[in-house]
Amino acid sequence: MANLAGMSADQMKLVQDLEVEMMSDMYTRMANACHSKCIPTKFKDAELGKGEAVCIDRCVAKYWEIHEQVGRKLQSLSNMDEETMKKLQEQQKALTGTS
Repeated sequence: MANLAGMSADQMKLVQDLEVEMMSDMYTRMANACHSKCIPTKFKDAELGKGEAVCIDRCVAKYWEIHEQVGRKLQSLSNMDEETMKKLQEQQKALTGTS
């Protein structure tokens, strides 16, 4: 994760705005995907049927679970990248220090 402690107020605001935008986009995609999967194009009733409601509930749960899994994987990869960069910087310092 990015080092939030070293950020200015403007940078923190930008990060917050981006996070809100990403969550809004995720919600829109989830709503569209679950709606097209679970709600027929020709409505019979004004209210959701039990099957439709169950379908939506499961769809949202799966979508959210996958969203969290992807987030954890990306965080793991980011942490690995940070560690690799630190090792490369240490090697670079060691090489330039011995010259």
